[in-house]
Amino acid sequence: MIPRRLFTLLLSASVALAAASGCDDGPTAPSAVTVVAVGDSITAGFGTSGDNDYVSVLSNRTGVAIINAGRSGDTTASALARIDSAVLARDADIVIVFLGGNDLLQGVPVQQRIANITTIVQQIRGDGAAVILVGVGSGAIDPFEGALPGIASQTSSTLVPAVLDGILGVPGLMTDLIHPNNAGHAIIADRIEPALRAALAAAGF
Repeated sequence: MIPRRLFTLLLSASVALAAASGCDDGPTAPSAVTVVAVGDSITAGFGTSGDNDYVSVLSNRTGVAIINAGRSGDTTASALARIDSAVLARDADIVIVFLGGNDLLQGVPVQQRIANITTIVQQIRGDGAAVILVGVGSGAIDPFEGALPGIASQTSSTLVPAVLDGILGVPGLMTDLIHPNNAGHAIIADRIEPALRAALAAAGF
């Protein structure tokens, strides 16, 4: 049987410990981070199986849930039209923006592509989220004809350039002429992952 005096001391110590753990000055667990990926059919995972699209691969590697807001057929114009519901309404901390392939395929005027992607990034940055701006390719497969570095610089965004270079046209990495397969998406994830990890670290996660 515990002596009364010892019992009283133990009880007092436990109350003090509980009070200390509830103090506002103590460390608190970080709140969840919200990451959104917005893009077209590649972001949506067309041509992949299971959780092998680049968004799911990045989520599995980092341990952070990523909302996949990719939609097949999206151009910069259609993505801009839904940016409020797809991204801004989610109060995102980090947004991956990977667009432009369909603009290139559809022959959208280059200046319109540039204006749209600039507005998308500006609106996301204006909402307080960090942006990882992903380029499609270089040379003839760059929908923005070299404009992305300037957009990234002007908006304090992170650029991941030409993410499909070395993937497009390689049979073992493609499902069809324009959609990477699982192996291709793994390479896309490889190229975006450093920027995503840096953004998570900058946000305190």
